[in-house]
Amino acid sequence: MDKEEKKTINHSQEDEMEVYGYNLCRWKLAIVALGVICTGGFLLLLLYWMPEWRVKATCVRAAVKDCDVVLLRTTDEFRMWFCAKIRFLCLESDSFSNPKSIVSEVCNGHGVHLTDNPAGGNRHEPSKYLQTHSHQIRYFTHHSVKYFWDDTIHNFDFLRGLDEGVSCTSIYEKHSAGLTKGMHAYRKLLYGINEITVKVPSVFKLLIKEVLNPFYIFQLFSVILWSTDDYYYYALAIVVMSLVSIVTSLYSIRKQYVMLHDMVATHSTVRVSVCRVNEEIEEIFSTDLVPGDVIVIPLNGTVMPCDAVLISGTCIVNENMLTGESVPVTKTNLPNPSVNVKGTGEEYYSPETHKRHTLFCGTTVIQTRFYTGELVKAIVVRTGFSTSKGQLVRSILYPKPTDFKLYRDAYMFLLCLVGVAGIGFIYTIINNILNEVEVGRIITESLDIITITVPPALPAAMTAGIVYAQRRLKTVGIFCISPQRINICGQLNLVCFDKTGTLTEDGLDLWGIQRVENMRFLLPEENVCNEMLVKSQFVACMATCHSLTKIEGVLSGDPLDLKMFEAIGWILEEATEEETALHNQIMPTVVRPPKQLLPESVPAGNEEMELFELAAVYEIGIVRQFPFASALQRMSVVAKVLGEKKMDAYMKGAPEVVASLCRPDTVPVDFEKVLEDYTKQGFRVIALAHRKLESKLTWHKVQSISRDAIENNMDFMGLIIMQNKLKQETPAVLEDLHKANIRTVMVTGDNMLTAVSVARDCGMILPQDKIIIAEALPPKDGKVAKINWHYADSLTQCSNSSAINSEVIPMKLAHDSLEDLQLARYHFAMNGKSFSVILEHFQDLVPKLMLHGTVFARMAPDQKTQLVEALQNVDYFVGMCGDGANDCGALKRAHGGISLSELEASVASPFTSKTPSISCVPNLIREGRAALMTSFCVFKFMALYSIIQYTSVTLLYSSLSILGDFQFLFIDMAIILVLVFTMSLNPAWKELVAQRPPSGLISGALLFSVLSQIIISVGFQSLGFFWVKQQPWYKVCPLHLDACNTTGSLYWNSSHSCNETDPDKIKNYENTTVFFISSFQYLTVAVVFSKGKPFRQPCYKNYFFVVSVIILYFFVLLIMLHPIAFVDKVLELVCVPYEWRITMLLIVLLNAVVSVVVEESVDRWGKCCFSWAALRCRKKTPKAKYMYLAQELLVDPEWPPKPQTTTEAKVLSKENGSCQVITIAGDPGSVAY
Repeated sequence: MDKEEKKTINHSQEDEMEVYGYNLCRWKLAIVALGVICTGGFLLLLLYWMPEWRVKATCVRAAVKDCDVVLLRTTDEFRMWFCAKIRFLCLESDSFSNPKSIVSEVCNGHGVHLTDNPAGGNRHEPSKYLQTHSHQIRYFTHHSVKYFWDDTIHNFDFLRGLDEGVSCTSIYEKHSAGLTKGMHAYRKLLYGINEITVKVPSVFKLLIKEVLNPFYIFQLFSVILWSTDDYYYYALAIVVMSLVSIVTSLYSIRKQYVMLHDMVATHSTVRVSVCRVNEEIEEIFSTDLVPGDVIVIPLNGTVMPCDAVLISGTCIVNENMLTGESVPVTKTNLPNPSVNVKGTGEEYYSPETHKRHTLFCGTTVIQTRFYTGELVKAIVVRTGFSTSKGQLVRSILYPKPTDFKLYRDAYMFLLCLVGVAGIGFIYTIINNILNEVEVGRIITESLDIITITVPPALPAAMTAGIVYAQRRLKTVGIFCISPQRINICGQLNLVCFDKTGTLTEDGLDLWGIQRVENMRFLLPEENVCNEMLVKSQFVACMATCHSLTKIEGVLSGDPLDLKMFEAIGWILEEATEEETALHNQIMPTVVRPPKQLLPESVPAGNEEMELFELAAVYEIGIVRQFPFASALQRMSVVAKVLGEKKMDAYMKGAPEVVASLCRPDTVPVDFEKVLEDYTKQGFRVIALAHRKLESKLTWHKVQSISRDAIENNMDFMGLIIMQNKLKQETPAVLEDLHKANIRTVMVTGDNMLTAVSVARDCGMILPQDKIIIAEALPPKDGKVAKINWHYADSLTQCSNSSAINSEVIPMKLAHDSLEDLQLARYHFAMNGKSFSVILEHFQDLVPKLMLHGTVFARMAPDQKTQLVEALQNVDYFVGMCGDGANDCGALKRAHGGISLSELEASVASPFTSKTPSISCVPNLIREGRAALMTSFCVFKFMALYSIIQYTSVTLLYSSLSILGDFQFLFIDMAIILVLVFTMSLNPAWKELVAQRPPSGLISGALLFSVLSQIIISVGFQSLGFFWVKQQPWYKVCPLHLDACNTTGSLYWNSSHSCNETDPDKIKNYENTTVFFISSFQYLTVAVVFSKGKPFRQPCYKNYFFVVSVIILYFFVLLIMLHPIAFVDKVLELVCVPYEWRITMLLIVLLNAVVSVVVEESVDRWGKCCFSWAALRCRKKTPKAKYMYLAQELLVDPEWPPKPQTTTEAKVLSKENGSCQVITIAGDPGSVAY
């Protein structure tokens, strides 16, 4: 049983894999070696392409614990196979004290529990996890990650750093002292070198890998076969074409590797100062860093070579490499729970949760701030590919395959061609045997039929449309790093937009402020920069509560903070290094108003304004900063006015959050109404609060106090109202998308009502549409989770009854087609917290909410990704457009992610727009649709090309004839390649239409189109082939002079002669007739399949294609009606009577007319007929889940939920105080009450 075991690694993660153990088997290896020799190396190639077969053919199953080789299979929909060799890491114990304990703690996969000194490891049961009698650890490497065998869980696991399972307390108590040299050496042995290695393969390696591609192996087989059959010129042409393709591919691949290598290698190796246990500072290379090392961040900054958590000092960091946000971010030291006034001590450190205290690999530390005599230190938590930058590089190096119906159908298409080739293969063998053809010729001709049926130019033809689309996108400023995604973008039917910087302008303008006095809002004020307010706590909060810093004398930071600070007109000064050294208590940042704003004397008895009692100099120093955290939706600072004893705490953030942390008696009673009025108008509102701190709080105590101790019992001071204007092009672009039946969704971190207001202003939600706000509450105090439904508009006031009239929320079906369903005109809006509760407790409601959800506010980055996944789960093709800041996950997950940022974070997004405008979205979809239709056209054309040539060869084989070398060359090079590469040049249609192109090749209309053209082509070609044999002048061995002179139209001088028993296999009447008819058929189907509107420009606007077709038509017509001796000699054509030339012309003209009429008929009526037949005969439900759901909801009387109602998750049973939630099967409205 042990040998049949299956292990799972990376459980419940994106890269989850099954692991199977195998051991090498000598007798299997011997059999495989024999097979390789017998098949001329083909078996070796097959095993190279198929890792699963390779392992199973050479190995026997073994227990995973003791195996030599592991076979890995992904658990996603692709089920891809990989194999890896087991290696051993030898740990010698001579040079270090008690290494066994260290090894045991590391090899069990729990590197997070490494002790700070080797001797102290006994408490971790040192000998429990070591492999018997040795210090060897078994591991394998997959996608740049090492997986070590862990005896405690009996499975492989990757070695973790300090980013999991380590409490914030232990970060300070156990890891802040640094490592001994012995411990450092052991950890380096296990964790390896700290570098993100992107090896640029040599040209030779890339060449071998590229040449071993199945397509090129098939090409090689074809060339050898053609050479044996004397097709030297054609074989040479294919070799040249393949070489050009290989060189182009090698150049492109190597260029991408070099670019990625250069991006990663920048500052990858730097010298760093490391603190050791004995407080000694050692200088080492960054490649020698291991988790647990304490590094010193230099004053003038550095590029971080690892992920590290800050334990002392403050850093100003540029994180554009990871987030796309070029705004400098302030990083503060991790709060130490053991010394906090109010701390839990049980909080576990996480780079995501504590990202405001974590310095990420690849980010640039611009400058540091430190305290007297204390260095700015950080503890290394992750190194190499485990870092955030390493994970990003891994996602680029090892991308998930693109799953798209077109590509799956393409393989089916190739399999069909192989099937057709198989029939031809068998027919050729039987026909030649019956005609007593020699064995050598039987072999070459039967194999030749395979190379004819599967066209060598197919891969090049398929990529042409995508390459042209990529080039056109580049001209409109859209850059693409994943060309295969262009086709998928042609299927997008829903686009998610970030709000700030995407739909609206990036910057915010200060509209005004509204202060609070005596629990009442004062009138709004526009001008904040005046003498009356200069010494108010309100302005003091605006002056201090921000994360601004000066970089090379220029004020930098968050745009909102910059606008706020510029509005008051104050001056920010930062202490220099020399000034810092002179003071015990430093205030790194000091703010003060300009002198002209300070009043000459302090007015007495002014009750309306709270003023500082102050001398002529008025300065405020920022003592401690608690940076903005998206999870908390606020930031705060501790500041001190020069000359005052007590310090002040200031806070700013989301109004709802700030108000909840203030004393209720300081919050105006109409707070919610005032806030709602502003947010409904689309303003962004920020609340301010203040509190005087106790005099016992010294500067030193403030440095270690927790933010929870500061952020409570505050006085509400008022609101700052910021205006965020819509971008000029936003409404027009969204209108174009709506006309094209493409849904639009807003995903933002902003306030709910602000987002709803912007959605209305930009046309995402129409004036007559209703908005239902879903407020989901998690289980609490024994009560189950529930959703409260509120109507954001007049519905809540206009009706006393809970029933909704059907006229209030109109439901309509605009088109007969399910694809064009206009869903009921209502929209759901919810915030991130509600979204998380619904995902967890109301799984059955998620698809229904995805069908109508339009506004998602206060969404965290991971929630944006979850939303994209939820939309994909109901079969939407999802596009995501964001400015790169916090959108990276969603941009990667979407079918088509478009970043409006040119920064390095755009490597996570398939598409990057040079201009920060959403007008790139319709452009991308138009080009995607054009590329997709081009792919269909090329597929159809290549299918017909294969079948036409297959028919020609099969017909000629029946009379022991074949096409000549130059005939093949002319057809494949002069006709097919020219047509394929020019028919792909059709530009995209100028506007988006409501109709979407089909997603796959297997559709009724498309298959009928191909089959009808196949029948027409085969029919007319067969007509010509059999008709020529009925002519009175026809002979098996053509006598050129006699045949031509019967018309008196041509004099032919030919030395060619043959006899009836041994006819020429090329120069005969059948060959010439089939060659001319088939040549015209290629041109006809190219024109017929080169579709234009509604996805591409008409083919007559594709000038290269039109010119190519005209020239080819003219040339073939010329050599058919007026033979040219030199051309006929090269193409090995024979002379036929003039009447037969006219007959062939009539055949090809009739062929063209029938082809055009049938294709037009299929286009006009085919889709309707097939849709009607599918609905009438099969009563088939729509393939897309969202369309099926839309049908259900149209007849669901309980949906949408009624206003002012609640949906609960019912309790099934209660055991031990826990409740089990059951989902409501099909009628959530039934539990509304």
